[in-house]
Amino acid sequence: MDIINDLREQLQKVIDLIKTDISTIRTGRANPTLVENLQIVTYGGTTKLRVLELATISATDSQTIVITPFDQATRDDIRKGIMESGSGLNPSDDGHVLRISIPPLSTERREELIKMMNHKLENGKVMVRQARHEAMTASKKQLEDKEISEDELARSEKEIQKIVDDTISAIDALGKQKEEELLQI
Repeated sequence: MDIINDLREQLQKVIDLIKTDISTIRTGRANPTLVENLQIVTYGGTTKLRVLELATISATDSQTIVITPFDQATRDDIRKGIMESGSGLNPSDDGHVLRISIPPLSTERREELIKMMNHKLENGKVMVRQARHEAMTASKKQLEDKEISEDELARSEKEIQKIVDDTISAIDALGKQKEEELLQI
């Protein structure tokens, strides 16, 4: 059942993408994931800020992220990249490291972030439904090509639907967990 294995792989990639995507939504607590995937223009190219590429990133407390550039010449590029990222974060430069203070979220901002997260989750569900459609089409093609019987098609479709339902449940669980984080004060 290559179709089933391909579907599982594809849906795992969707879940991983969603996890990465919603980890960038700030929860009012300092977390290195808020900045590690930001694209920084430096050395004539674009690279991610992620650890081991340009700087080390750590959260010294619940309200402060500290970025220590490996090359002090990139400090201004990193600061500029964070400011232009649209993340709403404003790093301060003390000459050696960049510090980002994470202000507490207002109720309105929390609601906006929850809406944004729900939009990202819905996009993930659309990808899941698209993958289901492709898998169902591939199964029906196997029937047409007489590679499988009607019974095998029915079993395959049930298996595809079960995998899709489990994936949608996992996406909903991720959303519920993130919403709880966003609502914590």
